[in-house]
Amino acid sequence: MSAGRENKLPISRFDYDLPGELIAQQPAEPRDSARMLVIHRSSGRFHDAIFSDLPEFLGSNDVLVMNDTRVIPARLFAQNPTGGKIEFLFLRSIQTDQWLALARPGRKLRSGEQLCVVGPHGLPTVHSIEICHRDESGSFVVSLTNSSEVLERYGQTPLPPYVRETVSDPERYQTVYSRVPGSAAAPTAGLHFTDRLIDRCIARGVSVLRLTLHVGLDTFQPVKEDDARNHQIHSEWYDVPDETVRELRNARLAGKRIIAVGTTVARTLETIAANLDRDGGRQGDTSIYITPPYDFQLVDGMITNFHLPRTTLLLMVSALAGEDLILRAYHHAIQERYRFYSFGDATFIV
Repeated sequence: MSAGRENKLPISRFDYDLPGELIAQQPAEPRDSARMLVIHRSSGRFHDAIFSDLPEFLGSNDVLVMNDTRVIPARLFAQNPTGGKIEFLFLRSIQTDQWLALARPGRKLRSGEQLCVVGPHGLPTVHSIEICHRDESGSFVVSLTNSSEVLERYGQTPLPPYVRETVSDPERYQTVYSRVPGSAAAPTAGLHFTDRLIDRCIARGVSVLRLTLHVGLDTFQPVKEDDARNHQIHSEWYDVPDETVRELRNARLAGKRIIAVGTTVARTLETIAANLDRDGGRQGDTSIYITPPYDFQLVDGMITNFHLPRTTLLLMVSALAGEDLILRAYHHAIQERYRFYSFGDATFIV
């Protein structure tokens, strides 16, 4: 086999068939009643549990790191001068009142075009979206005066496309510890936590740290390249406070186990791992792309949901646990009728 062929990573290896009825349409109630599949890397065994059992798998040698981002009402509707309806999805703020956004349909949109924001029942408002330009990815840079207020008043929470049912309480698509607005999607691994469960973890001596990474919808997009390594990864903005950096450094020196609550946290931790010894917080954009094989520098374990086939998220968890073990775990979960994706059940990779 040639060296070039050995270096390929066929995306076809990261695929599986999922019965449609296992795609969760509503969040578990209460939050911590979701099921949890514990995946033991050392033995290759699985343990079927309930998320409220999590403290039993943790102790004083463990550090949980959580993403405190908050989903914004990023879905906004507008109409062009001829009355055509356009749906915008505001992905990230570039600067004051200027955003990177998706538009559907967006094929005919042109730079300089003004579109009227519509409110309830499709009624026009006094606000307008200006198309600045289309970027290389096909997204648009748009301008919207007083954007935070307009989104808060007229925007809707953007649920993933595979969630077809209405969620009566928008807070169920937020973590209980969400604090910093900016995400177009929830860090769904954290949806299973309750305040009481976090307190139970702390009571067992677990350290709980916070950081922020604003999630973009590209997170859920399938890898379309046959060779996964040719995929162009998206970037996301992160902020790791000085206190979290200091506690992570101390945890690593003490040999503690660092557990990422979600792929967003894992991505952030691996981004800052190389310069953990430097004082001060960390902030910026990360485009780190984790695929097998990968030597994790900070992440020792991960709590995360079941991910879509052929996605960067499935590649990441496969890098942590191993391709064969992850696919066996997913087949076990399908057999045992676990619920999948954003509102679904959890895995705990240890």
